[in-house]
Amino acid sequence: MAFFEQHIHEAPKTFLSKYIFSFDHKVIGKQFLWYGIFFLGVGGIMALMIRWTLAFPGVAFPLIGKLMFPETGGVVPPDTYAMLFTMHGTIMIFYAITPILIGAFGNFLIPLMIGARDMVFPLLNMLSFWIAFVSAILLLAGLFTPLGAAAGGWTSYPTLSTLIGSPGVGQTLWAMAIFVLGVSSTMGAINYITTIIVLRAPGMGYFDMPLSVWGLGLTAILNAIFLPVLGAGVLLLIFDRVFGTTFFLAGAAATSGTGDPILFQHVFWIFGHPEVYILILPAWGIVSDLLSFFARKPAFGAKATALSMTSITILSTIVYGHHMFTTQMSPLLTQSFMTLTMTISIPSAIFFANWLGTIWKGSIRFHSPMLFSLGVVFVFGLGGLTGLYLGTVTTDLYLHDTYFVVGHFHYTMAASVLLGGFAACYFWMPKMFGTMMNEFWAKVHFWITMLGLNGIFMGMMIVGYAGMHRRLYNPFVYDFMQKMIPINTFITWSAIVMGLSQIIFVINFVHAVFFKKEKASDNPWEVGTLEWTIPSPAPNYNFKEIPVVKCGPHEFGNPNLTGSRDFQYQTEELA
Repeated sequence: MAFFEQHIHEAPKTFLSKYIFSFDHKVIGKQFLWYGIFFLGVGGIMALMIRWTLAFPGVAFPLIGKLMFPETGGVVPPDTYAMLFTMHGTIMIFYAITPILIGAFGNFLIPLMIGARDMVFPLLNMLSFWIAFVSAILLLAGLFTPLGAAAGGWTSYPTLSTLIGSPGVGQTLWAMAIFVLGVSSTMGAINYITTIIVLRAPGMGYFDMPLSVWGLGLTAILNAIFLPVLGAGVLLLIFDRVFGTTFFLAGAAATSGTGDPILFQHVFWIFGHPEVYILILPAWGIVSDLLSFFARKPAFGAKATALSMTSITILSTIVYGHHMFTTQMSPLLTQSFMTLTMTISIPSAIFFANWLGTIWKGSIRFHSPMLFSLGVVFVFGLGGLTGLYLGTVTTDLYLHDTYFVVGHFHYTMAASVLLGGFAACYFWMPKMFGTMMNEFWAKVHFWITMLGLNGIFMGMMIVGYAGMHRRLYNPFVYDFMQKMIPINTFITWSAIVMGLSQIIFVINFVHAVFFKKEKASDNPWEVGTLEWTIPSPAPNYNFKEIPVVKCGPHEFGNPNLTGSRDFQYQTEELA
């Protein structure tokens, strides 16, 4: 199966080659993890500022408000509010979730789980991180420009994102940052796809791969196809802003015959809806594996789960129009997009049922990775069901651009992906750093996060159903929204609780990485995938001998196993 000869490279000897400009996929994965955790904190603080403004209009933001907004006495001003929700959405999607799940765990897990010594293109891998780093500098630089960072929403629709809607340089820097990040992610996607195809261990067919690798591989395919579409869109937006072109100029079609703001929406959502699955597919794959590992039984319908994820990947490319039902789209098109959107729920329901089948009658071990995986099952179920109302034309016309949409996509994208990311952090911590996080505090972190998270996003759907519009600085100037003030206050306190609970994770994580002396065993979770057949943390070359795969990744309860072990390594062959 290995078409490329894999050599054992010498360990790097200098600080720069070991920790900064490393070619080792494991080090690059850790770099992406720190990068993502940093931006998770930045985006989280922005979210708290948004929520504070909605719950307590006219009240100064505590601690840092007067330092940041001295001209208003610490109160978040309206123009800054628009900047905050723009940067919050952009950072959480592109600079926090993507680096953690795709950059960190994609890099770290793929070679280890398929029995390879590294990525197929190590130089490309190193460059992908540093190009992402340049993108982050461009994005944050917008905060220090005279008119502030981008404020046209994370989707940056024209005319909000043209020079008319956003005259400052911050919006141009935003578009440049997204373009550069697209280059980085496309490089990573090419690396992931090629590595999975040519470096799988001998004997490892596609259905012998862990479902985590399926999720990451399918994500890479979507990234490779659709990130260039977004790149083209933001490049044209840069041309409009810098060089005076009229690709997205409102009214240009009536005068010069070219240009239309709706064109950007088409380009954005052709990428934007696959992006939903780009973010969630890795979490689906990881959760599918972890449910099996901690239920101590084979993953129910593993092949059907892999094929369902593949079907969703294909269907996700042709449903983007349900984001645009309110743009005077042809009724024939809206019916087609609605039908396709409903169709995608069929494979989603199949693998969701497979998750329940895996849990059913399992000998469940309620360790922290399992708790977070079960949390994903719960929140994704809620998010998926509420999506049916937004995929249906008649209900979407009412709910579109309300907080119902915000609650829905936070359940599916933010909650599911965040909990999946935490499950992965707790599970692969010993493989990455050689130590384990404290289980008691991990469980405290889980329960407080779940309480806060559901308080926020369920509350958002309630106020959205009542008609609260998203993006408004003060929706309570409308009389009918007065009764929603207590619920908005509750949402904000839930957000504060959830935000504070992440301090538990950060302290637990930092303590385990830098201060914990007790080392984890090589296979603390007792599972049989290839990464657990080598020492923890993994050596720089991963495998002294390339393993030969003889069974699937979820083999539990074979009666021919000796001793007290209930799991089978993928390198073992038992009758």
